[in-house]
Formats: sequence, structure tokens, C-alpha cells
Amino acid sequence: MDDSELGFAGVARQAELVRAGKVTARQLTEAALARAERLDPRLGAFRTLRFARALAEADACDAGRAEPGSEGLPLLGVPVAVKDELDLAGEVTTFGGAANTTPVDRDCEAVRRLRAAGAIVIGKTTMPEFGQWPFTESAAHGYTRNPWDTSRTTGGSSGGSAAVVAAGVVGAALGGDGGGSIRIPAACCGVFGLKPQRGRVPTAPHPHLWYALGTLGPLTRTVRDSALLYDVLSGPAAGDRWTARPAPTGFLRAASTEPGRLRIGWSAKPAVRGVRPHPEHVGALRETVRALRELGHDVREIDPHYPDTTAAFLPQFYAGVRAEARTVDHPELLERRTRQVVRASALVPEAAVAWAMRHGERLAVRANRVFDGPDLLLTPVLADRPRRIGALDGLGMTGAMLRSLPMIAYTGLWNVTGNPAASVPAGFGRDGLPLAVQLVGREHDEATVLQVAAQLEAVRPWADRIPELARAPH
Repeated sequence: MDDSELGFAGVARQAELVRAGKVTARQLTEAALARAERLDPRLGAFRTLRFARALAEADACDAGRAEPGSEGLPLLGVPVAVKDELDLAGEVTTFGGAANTTPVDRDCEAVRRLRAAGAIVIGKTTMPEFGQWPFTESAAHGYTRNPWDTSRTTGGSSGGSAAVVAAGVVGAALGGDGGGSIRIPAACCGVFGLKPQRGRVPTAPHPHLWYALGTLGPLTRTVRDSALLYDVLSGPAAGDRWTARPAPTGFLRAASTEPGRLRIGWSAKPAVRGVRPHPEHVGALRETVRALRELGHDVREIDPHYPDTTAAFLPQFYAGVRAEARTVDHPELLERRTRQVVRASALVPEAAVAWAMRHGERLAVRANRVFDGPDLLLTPVLADRPRRIGALDGLGMTGAMLRSLPMIAYTGLWNVTGNPAASVPAGFGRDGLPLAVQLVGREHDEATVLQVAAQLEAVRPWADRIPELARAPH
């Protein structure tokens, strides 16, 4: 297996090869770093690469393979990347901007769990400042480009993570989702991205990520790899503000189990008024309905009767950005748009944020009535096709918010409610860019989402499609 094949093998397969002694952690890490060095000048997806440290960690992994217990590590020797809002010891957590300059001294809990499972973090991926926008563009780090067409956006805010997985640099990269920030870039880049139930993955050392809105999770090429990562990442930690209900079985086991005949409701109706979905997204939705029916499910069009979540979402968004902006070393270096958001957040006292969270809980009850009949909800992920690079150029806070609406029209609701929701690849549009659909599950039910996503992956495999950029010779 050559370096290119290794890059697209996925984390589960890579770990199997290391455990079997067919490849070393150093070989995997060298290959990932070489691909990053070759591809990132065109992608702009890494904020930083850890050449010396990652190779040293790979060597330590290889040296320790004979130690008792190491053979059972699920991510043994596997290179991964993490979004630049996650603390990685010895590196600066920039939140996508230039205002932080001090390296942190310890890993956040999610990164710690990755490393404890044997993974090697090769670098930190790009994001818009504080993850505010569904386009991975920032004044400090420039544009992040889609591997399928470098004139187009990766989406955001976990756009760097999506790009490096789609391009086969790593098999998995951590992201965060406060309004669609895992699902949107997964849809733009043609990879699998599951936003977990709120509280499934700890945000420590922070008690929350944008209050009730934010979650952490991986972007991967396959459903199996996502399930494996969630087995590693899931579970409570000290200081968590929210904790998900324990899963009845492991996620990898769930993803490998047939779900039986399910009731699935589908709708092309956006949860944001005034937004119309692109016809190709509706077409991908209808094709997925057909595939699910052929798999034996009872699939029917429904009206979800979405509640308006604006009054719950916006106060938490403003307060979340404000809280993160207060932690930076040089607030004068924040982007103009971010400074506008921080100024606007002065109109949102903590009492208003507490009300917004309570209001979100009431809205969650209403939104979850959609599952009184169906076991899952199927929708588009995006209303728009991926925009050209420069989507945020010249825009202030209000303009950026308006431009973001078609990108979050199907995703943001489920951050308010906390439900698990996944972006599942669904072919390609006439523009050559990926299409995707969203599977939304009942509260705490990632397992059913994974099961049905795995069924769709089996009947229309997507992981064998590779961007031309990633096929280019060395």
C-alpha cells in the first residue's frame, strides 16, 4: 500500500495495519505530513503543522508497541488533526484569529482522549475567527479552499478539518458544531460529519461551547471511522455543564448493526424563513428517499412545523463569542466583524442568555414532536451550493449574518435543541462539488443515525471518490 492509499485508508484500517506490524506509526505520520506539505499550499487548511513533535510522538508509539495494553489502543499510531479552537499542549489556540499568542500547557479533554487512544496529532486546522461563520476565511489565516474545486469554499466553521480529510491528508480531524460547523463543511467537502447529542463529548476545560449550542466531534471519510472516534471521545468529564444520556451500546457496534424497518420523515422545508433550497439539493434528497425505500424503510414526506429558534440562538451566539473574545491576549487584533459582534453582545446580559437557554429547551420540546411518528428526519444540509472563495470579503457583522443564512437554514435548529444530526454524502452536483443530506435523530440517539448512514454508505459508497487535487503526483 503506497502513501496515497494509506492516506485514504481511514483511521480504523490504519490502526489495524499498525497493530499487525504492516506499517509503523512513523511511516503513517511521515506520509501524512508529506501530503500536508504538498497539498496545503493549495488548500490553506492547516494553521500549523507539528513536524518534529508529531514524528517524535510516532517514534515513541513505535517504541512502545511491545508494552502490555498498547495492542488494544483503537487509534494506535494514527495521524489526526484538530480544529484550532481546541487546546493542544505546546501550541497556541488561535480560534482562527491573530489575537492569541501564548501556547497552552495542556491538552483539552477531547485531544487528551485521542492521544490516550494512540492517535498522533499532526497539526491544527483553520477556522473563521471564533467559528462564527459557515465560511472558513479569516484575516489572519486567509482562505481555506475546497479540495474538489479550489475556487470554492469548504464551508465552516470546521472547514480546515473537512478539507484535510477529503484530501486524504488524515483519516479524521476534530471539529466543533455551534450552528452546523461540522455538518456544513462535511457537506461541502463530501465527507461524513455527525454532530453528536449535546453533552456527548466533553468541552473541558470549558464547561460549554457557546452555552447550549456547541458540540465537538470528528469529520471522517466513513461512518465506521466516525463511530470509532465517538467511542473514543464520548463520556462525561468533570465540569461538564451538560451530559448526554449513556449510549446503550458502543457506537462502532451500533453502526455495524442493521436497524430494522424504520419510519423516516423527509422534508425540503428550511427551518429559516425566506430561504429556498437549491434544486440539486432537493434532487439529492429525493434520491435518498428512493434509496431508503429500497432498503425497506417507511419513508414519507412530512411538514416538520419548525419553531423559530432565532430568539434562543442569537443571545447564545453573541455571548459565546464575547466569552471567547475575553480570553485572548491582544483584543485589539480581533477582526473588524468580530469587534462588531462583541460590541453588539453588550446588549445581551447574562440574564438574557439564561432566558435564551430556557427558551431553547421549550423550543426543543416543540421541535422534537416531529419524532412522534418518524424515527428519523431527512432534510438537505445546505440551501446554497458552496460559494466562491471570498464569501465574507468586505462584509461587516450584519452582511456576514445574512450571507450565512442559506448555509445554516437546516442545521442551526438542531444546535438549539441538542439533537444528533449528520451530514451524509449524496453524490455530486453538476458543478462537480459534493451533495449531501442531513439525518436528524431523536434526542440522545446517535446510534440510529449511524445505522442508517451506514446503510446509505453501503448502497452508494462515497469514500472511493477522491478529489483530482489529491490524486496529483508528487
